[in-house]
Amino acid sequence: MQVVMSTSAAQLDPETLHPSLWRASQLARADTLCIDTGHAALSNLLPGGGWPVGTLIDLLVQQPGIGEIRLLGPALAKVASRGVFIVTPPQTPQMLAWCQLGVKPSQAVWVRSERTGDALWSVETLLRSGCCGAVLFWQNHIRADSLRRLHLAAQTGETLFVMFRPLASAMDASPAPLRLSLRPAQGGLDIGFVKRRGPHYDGTLFLPMPVLPAPRSLPQRGVERERERPRYVPSAQDMETESV
Repeated sequence: MQVVMSTSAAQLDPETLHPSLWRASQLARADTLCIDTGHAALSNLLPGGGWPVGTLIDLLVQQPGIGEIRLLGPALAKVASRGVFIVTPPQTPQMLAWCQLGVKPSQAVWVRSERTGDALWSVETLLRSGCCGAVLFWQNHIRADSLRRLHLAAQTGETLFVMFRPLASAMDASPAPLRLSLRPAQGGLDIGFVKRRGPHYDGTLFLPMPVLPAPRSLPQRGVERERERPRYVPSAQDMETESV
């Protein structure tokens, strides 16, 4: 049986039928709020023209400390007033560097946990609270069902939620609608598009990442207790103990 579509139907934009539909040759229109990345070349290749909020973003890094935080810097500065939660980072956050990105010590919270289960509980609770500007979560190994739970939790609010995982995790399935691989390159980053809502992008995008100047000392007045580290909150187990 041959199906013949009318000219008007054939030319109909998929988005007019449902916002989750798009042609394979075009970037999808973001169905959530997006924050400009601050990097025009990258924003032009992302659906909605920026980092989507209220969803899981998967950044797959070759190794920590290659510029992944500087990549997010412009977006973090925009949402810092609502709080930036730094969950189980590989190194102690150095707030002098974060200040240069536009995140003040009073706007950052460092969440440290000994157990993966506690860290997952903390992230899910933060996402469901709806009061966070950004949640940054480092995790080397995570089960598929845990990923789905975090993705669903992120959809309940408008938090910029980014997970940092090893590059090898690109081979694993993920509910994240946006997955980027990050590799160090001379003077910047090579960004690969593992997954996005739009046509497959075979190449990589080189993004210059200038090195920030040496940080100056924070002002002395009223900042002694938060000079080098963000606020620290206990793990889930500690919080449960204190609430008893």
